[in-house]
Amino acid sequence: DLSEAELPPEAYPSFNAFFTRRLREGVRPIADGEGVVVSPSDSRLSALGATPPDGRLEQVKGSSYSIEALLGSAEDATAFRRGAHATLYLSPAMYHRVHSPVDGRVVAWRYVPGRLFPVNGAGVRSVPGLFTRNERVVLFVDTEAHGPAAVVLVGAANVGRMSLAFADLVTNRGRPGGKTVPAEPVAVRRGDEVGAFHLGSTVVLLLADPGLAPAAAAGDLVRVGQALWRRG
Repeated sequence: DLSEAELPPEAYPSFNAFFTRRLREGVRPIADGEGVVVSPSDSRLSALGATPPDGRLEQVKGSSYSIEALLGSAEDATAFRRGAHATLYLSPAMYHRVHSPVDGRVVAWRYVPGRLFPVNGAGVRSVPGLFTRNERVVLFVDTEAHGPAAVVLVGAANVGRMSLAFADLVTNRGRPGGKTVPAEPVAVRRGDEVGAFHLGSTVVLLLADPGLAPAAAAGDLVRVGQALWRRG
């Protein structure tokens, strides 16, 4: 929908600049209220639910993966067992910037180099542990309302780069993987931009909070700022 774009099409100097375009102010209202967690992206909600105690999330029926492998750390995964999770798929037709789903502070991020398998339906069905094998960036966010949260940007086929809004990390440039802890946490509010995909991909959202009631359902098309959970 070009009417939502910040600039007219002819103002973008490259396809990538157009593809990662920002939107006009106000076209993605951010849900308010105590204890609300909002969608970080325009996407199809592939999954939304409680995270089981064993820390394994369903990729497709009969196939699962561990949050330990997703985050690249057993220690970091511990906080998210018995919490809540959502998987959000971005098609190439969608807006491709990623926003904070919560009010909080980004206390660290981890770049995990990997493959770039497709994350469409065929890829999810055919590649075991897809989200743990593809390149990804994990943002760790501390919140007062929900405890720890993690926003995982998962790369996909033809994604040239993922980038962060508050740091110079740009993926797929031969950089080594690892966890970065900034000198000062980065304050974010619901709806603040945190990163961008440079083609279609997936966001996996993890929360430690077990007391959330769903405000959306698997299969829904959601937009940035739309409520995914409310305090139960």
